[in-house]
Amino acid sequence: MRFLLLRVSKNFFLPPVLHARTMVKFLNQEEAINIDQELFNQYKFDVSQLMELAGLSCATAIMKCYPQEKKVLVCVGPGNNGGDGLVLARHLKLFGQNPSVYYPKRTDKDLYKNLTNQCESMDIPFIENISEEELNQYNLIVDSLFGFSFKPPVRPLFVPLLDLLQKTKIPICSVDIPSGWDVEKGCPAEGGIQPEMLISLTAPKKCANFFRGTYHYLGGRFVPPQLEKKYQLQLPAYPGTECCVKIN
Repeated sequence: MRFLLLRVSKNFFLPPVLHARTMVKFLNQEEAINIDQELFNQYKFDVSQLMELAGLSCATAIMKCYPQEKKVLVCVGPGNNGGDGLVLARHLKLFGQNPSVYYPKRTDKDLYKNLTNQCESMDIPFIENISEEELNQYNLIVDSLFGFSFKPPVRPLFVPLLDLLQKTKIPICSVDIPSGWDVEKGCPAEGGIQPEMLISLTAPKKCANFFRGTYHYLGGRFVPPQLEKKYQLQLPAYPGTECCVKIN
């Protein structure tokens, strides 16, 4: 991380400014997939490790931007992005929020069953259906449906939900990729969700160039230095013990 430190007078300094947006590399889909595979195969991370770190960083970033929000709807998809959502819902509960989970297509694998059980054991409700009226009961929506492996079109099961998210005025926080967006080209021409917050994981994806929301954070403080160097990620340094960092 490069800081700009300006001396204004003998006894006063301007605070450091992080120019993360101009430093960090935005990944194409192939690069994102390759980095993920190297984390698993070469660096011996397992999926549950990365989900826990990613979910914690997302929940932490959300608390920085929405500390007063109480009712949060976490929309969870069937893949790894959805797993991140289950983890962040648990951490939001621990942080004093009141999350509910909408999980329309559950994954029949032990990892996801365990993450679901952990949420249920913390009295996080899972809702079966969602309507516009029900959606309006929440203060914040977390979009954790599709990750960087997504390729259009959206499966029919998720179309009604994305239509609701496209129309709603409730702030949306998207995890890694705004769901329904092309990973590289951004929002689809026929319309798509417009999140107020985006939390990129590992490194931002190229679609983040088209993000016009208020808050953009980077989370997932787990990239080995050699991997960062290989892909020339130019990641900003995370301050102190933080697990997320704001991207300007």
